[in-house]
Formats: sequence, C-alpha cells, structure tokens
Amino acid sequence: MARAFGLFLALLTTWLLLSGVYKPLIIGFGVVSCAFSVWVARWLGVVDREGAPLGMLPRAIRYWFWLSVEIVKSNIDVFKRVWGLAPIDPAWKVVPTSQRTDLGRVIYAQSITLTPGTVSVDIEDGRIVAHALHASALDALDEGDMDRRCTALEGPA
Repeated sequence: MARAFGLFLALLTTWLLLSGVYKPLIIGFGVVSCAFSVWVARWLGVVDREGAPLGMLPRAIRYWFWLSVEIVKSNIDVFKRVWGLAPIDPAWKVVPTSQRTDLGRVIYAQSITLTPGTVSVDIEDGRIVAHALHASALDALDEGDMDRRCTALEGPA
C-alpha cells in the first residue's frame, strides 16, 4: 500500500508541475485521474519494487545531473559531425550489462538512446545491441562509466 501511495504522490506532483493550472476543479480532476491510474496499476499488478522504485529517487537525481552533462557533450559531438567538422563512421556493438534487474537494464539502454548519436537497438541475455554515428561513441560504452552508474542507481543488492 505504501508503494501505491508513493506512486500516487509522484503522479500527482508531476501532474501539478506540468499542468500549471491550480484551480480547485482542475486539481480535483488531477487527483481523480491519478487515483484511477494507481488503481489500474494495482489491478495490473505492476505496483511493486520495480514498478514504483521510490527508493531510487535520491540516486536518480545525481544520475540525471551526470546524464545531462553527457547529453550536452554528445550534442556538441553530433553537431560537429553533422556540419562536417568530424567524420561520420557508423558502427554497431554488443555491450555487456552488469545490472541485476530489468529496470536497471532498461535505464541503461534508455540512457544510451538519450545520448545523441547513439541508440539501443535490442536488449537480450544481459547484453545491449547499440548503434552509433561513430565508433568512438561505442568505445566510451566499453569504458563502462555509464554501466557502473546505472548499476549503482539500482542500489544495493
């Protein structure tokens, strides 16, 4: 029940921040829609440790700051390649993962995709198939910094 309440608060907070309308009727609609969403999630059985990872929030904030810097650096690199200041050399690579949960692997794959110039194509058997505009972007994945940070984001085993 605590996870359902946490999910409700997270949904309502996000809804309030994104809507920007604070009239009683509209807030009431938001409360009802968030409560309905939580009810559906509970009915489907997805309000569990992975479905509502509230304990991950403090680590996620630090991770998002780091990922934001990586996204900016990758944007600059893609800009250079699009404008012909650096070569485009498409490459594929199978990247191993060290995450323990499906959620951790999905966060890692989405982090690869969020970083401009790279995209996760498939996740299978603890590996991610990634494509990039140039091989050096995939070499950065071999260094394992993003993988380590995603594993740390999952928290202790």
